[in-house]
Amino acid sequence: MIMEVNGKQPKIGNGVYVAPTAVIAGDVTIGANASIWFGAVIRGDEGRISIGPRTSVQDNIVIHVNTSHDTVVEADVTLGHGVVIEGCHIEKGALIGMNATVLSGAHIGEGAIVAAGSVVTENQEIPAHHLAAGVPSKVVKPISESLKERIADAPREYMKISRMYIDSAKSVS
Repeated sequence: MIMEVNGKQPKIGNGVYVAPTAVIAGDVTIGANASIWFGAVIRGDEGRISIGPRTSVQDNIVIHVNTSHDTVVEADVTLGHGVVIEGCHIEKGALIGMNATVLSGAHIGEGAIVAAGSVVTENQEIPAHHLAAGVPSKVVKPISESLKERIADAPREYMKISRMYIDSAKSVS
């Protein structure tokens, strides 16, 4: 469902896959070839949400914004199942693991990984190409070259899957 809220209508780029049970409301911009999966809620009712091209917003994610900080997710980001983010900035190529939370004012550097289940606290900075893990999250170590390559593959894989849904998925009930 795509909804205008308070005169603001989402802007969705070319080739974006939006699953039928996703909700996108208000001041939201989604770049080309991104994918918004089942149960995702993207609610730009108090500020602006920007999602970059080829970003994967996986199942049951909540992306919100607040009056203090816009939510910016750059290109080629992978947001794992069940992620919750609000009022943060996630740079290009980062991966946020399943059920992780990124709170207001946090900044995730380019190509960084936030481990599954972690909580990035308000205003916390995760440096580029580093792994953060825990509750609250702590920067653990730099990411290896082989892991950098695997992270870079994730957006391409989700683009392939989204093309399959665009081309062949049909409701049967």
